[in-house]
Amino acid sequence: MNLQNSGVKNLTKGDSIVYWMRMEDLRTRDNRALAQASEQAREDHVPLIAFFVLSPHDYIAHDRSARRIDFTLRNLRCIRSSLAELHVPLYTTTHTPRTNIPSYVLSLLNEWNATRLYANIEYEVDELRRDIKVCELAREKKVACTFVHDKCIIPPGKVLTKGEKGYTVYSPFLRAWTPHLTPSKGEADPLAYAPSPAANSPSIHNHPVYGKLFDQSVPDEVDGFSLQDTEERDRIRTCWPAGEDAAKEILERFVNTMARSEQMGAVNPLSNGAKVPTKSPTKDSRIGKYKDARDKVDADTTSRLSPYLAAGVISARECIRATMQLSASKAPKVDVSRETGSGRWVQEIAWRDFYTHVVALFPRVSMGRPFQEKLSSIKWEADTAGDHLQAWKDGRTGVPIVDAGMRQALAMGWMHNRVRMVAAMYLVKDLMIDWRLGEKHFMETLIDGDLASNNGGWQWSASTGVDPAPYFRIFNPYTQSQKADPTGDYIRYFVPELANVRGADIHNPPPALADKLGYPRPLVKHDEARQRAIRRYKNPGQE
Repeated sequence: MNLQNSGVKNLTKGDSIVYWMRMEDLRTRDNRALAQASEQAREDHVPLIAFFVLSPHDYIAHDRSARRIDFTLRNLRCIRSSLAELHVPLYTTTHTPRTNIPSYVLSLLNEWNATRLYANIEYEVDELRRDIKVCELAREKKVACTFVHDKCIIPPGKVLTKGEKGYTVYSPFLRAWTPHLTPSKGEADPLAYAPSPAANSPSIHNHPVYGKLFDQSVPDEVDGFSLQDTEERDRIRTCWPAGEDAAKEILERFVNTMARSEQMGAVNPLSNGAKVPTKSPTKDSRIGKYKDARDKVDADTTSRLSPYLAAGVISARECIRATMQLSASKAPKVDVSRETGSGRWVQEIAWRDFYTHVVALFPRVSMGRPFQEKLSSIKWEADTAGDHLQAWKDGRTGVPIVDAGMRQALAMGWMHNRVRMVAAMYLVKDLMIDWRLGEKHFMETLIDGDLASNNGGWQWSASTGVDPAPYFRIFNPYTQSQKADPTGDYIRYFVPELANVRGADIHNPPPALADKLGYPRPLVKHDEARQRAIRRYKNPGQE
């Protein structure tokens, strides 16, 4: 996975430096590959060119949601505008088939007479193979490729066990990860801000080749991935405004303002009304209360930054630096404590690193295979799978907390993490439906679809992954509902059939009440389903 050096000798200076933007680094600020490309352009006294390749075949292969592609295009338009102010073109192009992307990239470099290419590393198997091929072709053409670690706080391969292997359990990973946040003497600071790109000379607009790149606009849609329904498009765009400024403000509100119950649904996260706590700004803000409130779903208790992190609209480094500003110390360190809100939030960012490291170091999880190979022969339901899977997707399982979560996903392209866990475990353990079907649905529905985090979460729920929930640990969805949504407001918001139900019935409506309200009865009885799951997990391959 060492893509840092293409091995090109006697490199000649080209007429431009090229940065290849990907789906996970949609920003101009704190972008390491872009910063390095800009620095090289200044050293060589040549213009910087940025490009982005839309790849519909990749989106199909990776189950990308139309919402994620729309979000990508909206952010590309923001980036194109900001780079244009620096006289840097962003050339956005569509290419098929995906197998030819390496040769296509080299053809662009040849057209622009560039001998240096910069990009941030993507760690999934297909993407690594693509980039390795790019390096091989580039070496033949005397082009130097620099692929940069940017997604993670600490790059894969640096946090290893004493046996020089990747961690497969989170807690020891966190303990080993934390010291890397404080660099030793002579080491680069992993949280350092990558400089924004410098401006090109305005004369680039007069260049016979480069000047035309400014005329290339970002398309409004990608065939097969458009949001056809106007109401849905408007709703999704309201929930998830594009651009680095929006992401920065969402982060600042999480750090500095209090939670609001009216923000739990499909609303603009930057709407008016956010209040700054007056008595204890650090403790009463959303991040201050994150330790105790993060699993509550009846208010905006989480950051809601996952779409922006997944698309790289904001860097994980920026998020951690924001928590350091809360420290009263003159030399603040990163808080990773379980006892504080900011510490628990940083631990969530560490989970993101952990799952990305797993994808990089254990490629089989990118290939639809369970990490725990011994569980590959679990007997999944076949007779009821089709109807039950569709009911789960539609939010019609008869379990209110599950249905609320699934309907939130349909409405917003996003779901609270606690409900993701409950809904995932319900599909796998209660309905005994193959976790890969749920993983695929989440990727096809959610705006923050990220292979590493999505796969990690699903395999955790299915007890097939790294650091999994023990197979006999099966969430009781009704108990989880009472803990996550004690007021029932979340369920009432997303399940209108139950809008007038009060008390304990909101979590588990009696059959007669459900029938009266037109709400479905549960697909299975939890206690019986739990015993079935334990039996099948204990004896993989058997009924």
